[in-house]
Amino acid sequence: MEIDRELIGTSSAPWVVEVERGAIRRFAEAIGDDNPLWRDADHARAQGYRDVIAPPTFPVSFVMPGIPPWWEGLDRKRFLAGEHGFAYERAITVGDVLTLRMTLLDVERKEGRSGSMDLMLQEVRGVDSAGADVFAHRRTTVYRGVGSTVRGS
Repeated sequence: MEIDRELIGTSSAPWVVEVERGAIRRFAEAIGDDNPLWRDADHARAQGYRDVIAPPTFPVSFVMPGIPPWWEGLDRKRFLAGEHGFAYERAITVGDVLTLRMTLLDVERKEGRSGSMDLMLQEVRGVDSAGADVFAHRRTTVYRGVGSTVRGS
C-alpha cells in the first residue's frame, strides 16, 4: 500500500499532554544535557521562566495515541526517521497542559540508487490551555518503496 496523497492537509485528532518535571529531567538525562534550566527551578526562575523548561528537542517525546490517518495500512517496516525541526513561540515549561495535533503537510517522491521513497512532511503543533501557540515540531518520515534497500543492510 502507498501513501494516500488525498490526506495531505488533514490532521489527527487532538491529544493532551501535561508536562511533568520528571519527564523533562529524564529527557535531559537521556540526551546527556546537564543545563540547569532543565533541572533547577530556582535557576530557571532567575532566568525569567516560571519553572524548569524543557530542552528544545523535547517535543519528540510527545507520543500520539494511535497512528495518524495517513499511516493506516502502511508497512511500518518501510519507515525511516528523517529530519526534525522545531520552532517556538515560548519555552515548554513544567506544568504546561498542551493540546497537540499532527498534520500531514506534504508528500514528496524521490528516486535514488536504492530505489524510490516518499518523504512525508508532518507537523505537530502544541497550544497551551489558553489556546496560544507554544511550538511546532516538523519532521520528515521516509517511506521506502517496495524493494528499496538501505545502505549497509
